[in-house]
Amino acid sequence: MGRLHRTAMRASTPGRGERASAAVEFALVLPLVLVMGLALVQVGLLVKDQLVLLGAARAGAREAAVDMDDAAARQVAEATASAGGLDPSALGVAVVREGGTGTPVEVTVSYHAPLAVPLVEWLFPSTVDLSGVATMRQETG
Repeated sequence: MGRLHRTAMRASTPGRGERASAAVEFALVLPLVLVMGLALVQVGLLVKDQLVLLGAARAGAREAAVDMDDAAARQVAEATASAGGLDPSALGVAVVREGGTGTPVEVTVSYHAPLAVPLVEWLFPSTVDLSGVATMRQETG
């Protein structure tokens, strides 16, 4: 009876060949899954940088709306972007005014975002140009 039981068990369990083919399939698919995961991480970092730029542009526009000094607005935008983890040497800030009180002032913050995740450089350009724009009504002037 013991021999019959072992034969029945062998017939009901998957064979060694099926387990080996599953391991080979996993080994073939794993690099693709890892590269796609790393690419998603890189895209997430770029989205984070874009949100930091939008916040920096908004802070710069607010400063430009209450103060006529464009250099102060640039400094606030650069400080906000730097606080968000962006490299200050890759930043550019432009302030455009159309007149005095009640007219719009526009602040544009641009950034050359480098790639930070290894192994996915071939999926993206060497740097990605991002920009954030904010417009507010001037309160002084």
